[in-house]
Amino acid sequence: MRWQLPLFYLLQNLNATTSIYEEALRRYTEKIAAASTEDMVLNMGPQHPSTHGVLRLELITDGEIVKEVIPHIGYLHRCFEKHAESLTYQQTIPFTDRLDYLASMNNSHIWVMGVEKMLGIDKEIPKRIEYIRVLVCELNRIASHLIAIGTYGIDIGAFTPFLWCFRDREHIMGMLEWASGSRMLYNYIWVGGLFYDLPVGFEERCREFIDYFKPKMVELNGLLTNNEIFIKRTANVGVLPMDVAINYGCSGPMLRGSGLKWDLRRIDGYSVYPELEFDVPIGKGEMGALGDCWDRYKVRVEEIEQSVHIVEQCLDRLQKELKRTPDFDPRAKMPKKLVPKPQDYYVRGEGAKGELGFYFMHQKNEEGRDTEIPFRVKSRGPSFCNLSVLPAISKNVMIADLIAIIGSIDFVLGEVDR
Repeated sequence: MRWQLPLFYLLQNLNATTSIYEEALRRYTEKIAAASTEDMVLNMGPQHPSTHGVLRLELITDGEIVKEVIPHIGYLHRCFEKHAESLTYQQTIPFTDRLDYLASMNNSHIWVMGVEKMLGIDKEIPKRIEYIRVLVCELNRIASHLIAIGTYGIDIGAFTPFLWCFRDREHIMGMLEWASGSRMLYNYIWVGGLFYDLPVGFEERCREFIDYFKPKMVELNGLLTNNEIFIKRTANVGVLPMDVAINYGCSGPMLRGSGLKWDLRRIDGYSVYPELEFDVPIGKGEMGALGDCWDRYKVRVEEIEQSVHIVEQCLDRLQKELKRTPDFDPRAKMPKKLVPKPQDYYVRGEGAKGELGFYFMHQKNEEGRDTEIPFRVKSRGPSFCNLSVLPAISKNVMIADLIAIIGSIDFVLGEVDR
């Protein structure tokens, strides 16, 4: 128990943390001191629009050339892990929505899968609930990628794709609000079930959106993906070799853009993804070097197309063999008390930005009784690992190219700082 941990253990962890901080501070001081008299130290952020949130980048520049990038994070720290130690598993779900708040359905889905595994009820979840979960998660993935593509275009100077992407994303947000009652922070996927069944007519409205959206992606490709200026700004810029991506713990489109076909929906086969057909897009170096900014952008565009295909398959199942019945209760399998056995468990899943994971430590309380509150929860945010590779791929680039590299990472500061 946290109140029974030996003092030497606490001091050991404190000393380790202090030494890591001192080492980082020493390296930072050396970098700044090593800058020549001709170099300039510039701050990009934390209020810069191209840093996509409250991120401060300290640049050591020689004219227009960036010699070193030093990220400073922590401006959006909101104590997620401490909250998780003070609340029950069910009560923490709204806080998971605030990690990657652009794809919060995926966050709660992964959290809920881990709790259901610890409770041993993961095999009892009805198929209709599983397909609804995948449906809303893939819709949310499309919405997240539309923001990544739209804001990336405006970072580089293309204004129209930004407006188009937000226009189409608005349809998805309207549908998810219809299902959950909220536009961004849904609290829809619960342990053992759902907040509520899909509204009557949701499947039909969703299919209308898919029919509307497919031609829009063709238009977007013609306007941005194959645009000569956009290609020149992104091809051969910010090249991330596969071995560097692996060593830094990159995942999601960042890793797949470097050519590795690694998608946890396929690798781990969780939920009903093994029953669905979809491809895993990877970077191929079509316009420049393998793993450049254009490859990462193209992976997200192709993932939207694959998510559309998954949504269509879910709708087919939900409108046929898994169609709604009057006696269907999405909360029927929800346990009255969420009390797992004492254990350590790690769950992971493919979020919109990459591998999102939660490490649970569950123990009895101070009286030795069962409790619904975890002893410790550690969150593994993909944006944190993906952002950490920025200094490695931004050496000796132009400041304008640094903007292109930052946009191609597609991070969310709520997930970086937690």
